[in-house]
Amino acid sequence: MCGIVGVFNRASGKAPGEGELSRMLAMIQHRGPDEFGIYLDGPVGLGNARLSIVDVGGGQQPISNEEGTMWVVFNGEIFNHVELRRELEACGHRFATHSDTEVLVHLYEEYGPQCLTRLNGQFAFAIWNACDDSLFVARDRLGVRPLFYTLHDGDLIFGSEIKAMLADPRVRAEIDPVTLDQIFTFWSPLSPRTIFKGVEELPPAHYLHARRDGWIVRRYWEMDFPDTQPASGSRSGDDYFEEFYDLLVDAAQIRLRADVPVGAYLSGGLDSSVIASIIRNHSTNPLRTFSIAFNDSNFDESIFQRQMAEFLGTEHQVIEATHADIGRVFPDVIWHTETPLMRTSPAPMFMLSKLVNESGYKVVLTGEGADEFLGGYDIFKEDKVRRFWARQPESKWRSQLFQRLYPDIAGLGQSNSSLLAAFFKGELTQVDMPYYSHAIRWRNNRRACRYFSPALQAELARQPTAALDQIAYPARFSRWGTLERAQYLEISIFLSQYLLASQGDRVAMAHSVEGRYPFLDIRVVEFCNRLPTHLKLRGLTEKFLLKKVGGKCLPPEIWKRPKRPYRAPIHRSFFNSVSLDYVRDLLSPAELARTGWFNPAAVAQLVAKVQQGGAIGETDDMALVGIISTQLVHHHFVDHFPTSLPLPAAHRVKVCHGAGHPSSWQ
Repeated sequence: MCGIVGVFNRASGKAPGEGELSRMLAMIQHRGPDEFGIYLDGPVGLGNARLSIVDVGGGQQPISNEEGTMWVVFNGEIFNHVELRRELEACGHRFATHSDTEVLVHLYEEYGPQCLTRLNGQFAFAIWNACDDSLFVARDRLGVRPLFYTLHDGDLIFGSEIKAMLADPRVRAEIDPVTLDQIFTFWSPLSPRTIFKGVEELPPAHYLHARRDGWIVRRYWEMDFPDTQPASGSRSGDDYFEEFYDLLVDAAQIRLRADVPVGAYLSGGLDSSVIASIIRNHSTNPLRTFSIAFNDSNFDESIFQRQMAEFLGTEHQVIEATHADIGRVFPDVIWHTETPLMRTSPAPMFMLSKLVNESGYKVVLTGEGADEFLGGYDIFKEDKVRRFWARQPESKWRSQLFQRLYPDIAGLGQSNSSLLAAFFKGELTQVDMPYYSHAIRWRNNRRACRYFSPALQAELARQPTAALDQIAYPARFSRWGTLERAQYLEISIFLSQYLLASQGDRVAMAHSVEGRYPFLDIRVVEFCNRLPTHLKLRGLTEKFLLKKVGGKCLPPEIWKRPKRPYRAPIHRSFFNSVSLDYVRDLLSPAELARTGWFNPAAVAQLVAKVQQGGAIGETDDMALVGIISTQLVHHHFVDHFPTSLPLPAAHRVKVCHGAGHPSSWQ
C-alpha cells in the first residue's frame, strides 16, 4: 500500500522538478513511510510513498518495463499478481522484482487499457508511456483506493490525497457550496465532486488517459444486476451456497498474500467474524485480531468481540474509545479525510489503526461490503415494508411492521400507528421515484441544512438543480428489481464515497495500515449481484446466504444475533467533562460569521441545547458534527494549509530520470 502523486504539464511543457514532487510526497508520507521514489521525464513527474508489503526488499517504486519506456507508480494491491505474472512470462516479459507493481507495467504494455479487466485488486496507479508521451491513470472498480486530480491551464496534477495536490502552488483550496449541500444530504459528495472547487476524484471503475493534445476519462466496468429473477427451481439454494462459500474462502486466502503479518478486525458482528473464521480455518497464518470498545454502552459490542476472539483462539487487542477520545482526535481525522463528515464513526477507526500500527502490523482484513452486496442494511427492509404498505396506504396494521424492524430504537416499539405513519409515510405511494428506497433518509438528512447561512442558502437556490436531482442513474437502473436499485444507491454513494473513504482508506492509511476486503473481491461482487433476491433479503431477514455461512463456522450467539450497525457517539464527544478549545473557537459567532457557511444564531441555539442537556435527535446530532467538520476543513485547508512538510532522509528516496527533453515540449 502506498500513496502516489504526479504532474503532467501537458499544456505548458514545463519540466517539474524533484523538489516539487518531494513536497507533494511529504504531504502523504503517512501513506508510505518506508521508501520514496520519483520519476522525471520532460513534462512529467511521478512520485510514490511506499508502504512495503509485497517484495519488501525489491519492490521500491517507480518501476519500469525492460526497456525503460514505461514507468509506473502504484497504490494498492493486485491480489492475482501471481497468476498474471505466469501469463506475462509466457508472453516473453522479463521481471526484475517479485512485486505486484511490476506486473502492472508489463500488463499495460501487453494489453493497454484492457489490462484493467484482468485485475483482481484494489488500486490507483499511473503509467507514463515515453513511446507516445501519454499518461494513463486508473482506479479500481469500487473505489477502495483514492485518486484525485485537477487541471490548471491544461496541466494535470494528481494524487492519492488532495493535500498532496495543494502542495503545488497552482492549486488552492476553496470550498464548493454545491458539494457541501450534497454532503448534508447524502453524507458524502456525488462522484466526481469533492468539497473543493476544481478538484475532482477519478471515479471508481474509471481511467484517465492524457496526451499533449487532449485527455479523456472513461469507465471500464459498471455494476449490473439481472433484469429478471432466475426461474424458480433453476438452481438450488445449496448450489448457490457452495459457490459463494468457495469464492469467499479464496477471496480471503489471496488477501493473505503478503511478506508481512496480516491481522483482522473483529466488530462482533457477522461479517468480520466470518472473515476471521475463514482465515483461521483455511490458512496456517497466525491470526491477531483488533477491535474497538466504547465506554458508552449504547455503542459497545466488546462482549461479542471477546466471544469471537475466544472462539477462534486469536491474540486479541482492543482500543477503548471514550467520548473525550473521539473529540480529541477529531481534528486529525478531518485532516486525513479532507471532507466534512456527518458522523464521528471514522474517529474510533482512526484510533484502531493506530493500535494496529503500534502492534507492528501493516495489513488487516475486514468485513466491509457484505451489507451492501448481500442486502444487510435496514434501509433495504424499510424500502420493502414501505412498498408493501403503499399497496394499501390506508392500512392500519401494515405500518406496524416498523415496530418489528426497529425494536432496539428507544420508544419505537411502543409507538402508536399514527406516529409511525407520520415518520414513514412521506411520499409513500411514489414507488416509481428512482430514490424511493432512500427518500426518507435523504429528506430527513436535509433538515440539517436549516443551519446553513442565508448567503449559502441563497447561493444554493441559484443552482439549476437541487441535491436530490443531481444523482446520475445508469441506463439499466429502471429494469432492475427494487432491492437492486436500493443496493446500487447504497454502493455507489455510501460505500464508495464514505465507507471505503472516510471510514476506510483515509483513517487506516493515516497510520500506515492497509485494509483488505474479501467481500469486495470482484468475483464475489459479481456473484452476489446475480443472486436471486430471496437469497439476500428473505422476508425481513437480511444477508440470508451469509447467515448460512455463519451457521457453518460461527457460534449461534454471533450469527443469529440481530444486526447492530456500527456507530459512534456525537454530541457527547464534543461536549463533555473535557473542554475542547477548537470546538469553542470554531463554533463562536465571530468565526462562523467569518467563514460564512452557517447561521451563527441557529448554531448558538443548537450548542445551548446540547450544553443544557436537552434531547438531541439524530438530525441535530448529524448537523453538529457536519458543522464542526466543515469548520475544520476550512481551518485546515483554506486558512492554515502548511506551505511544506519535511520529507524523511534522502537516502530513502529513489530518483529516476527519463530521456525526455523539456525543450521538445515548448
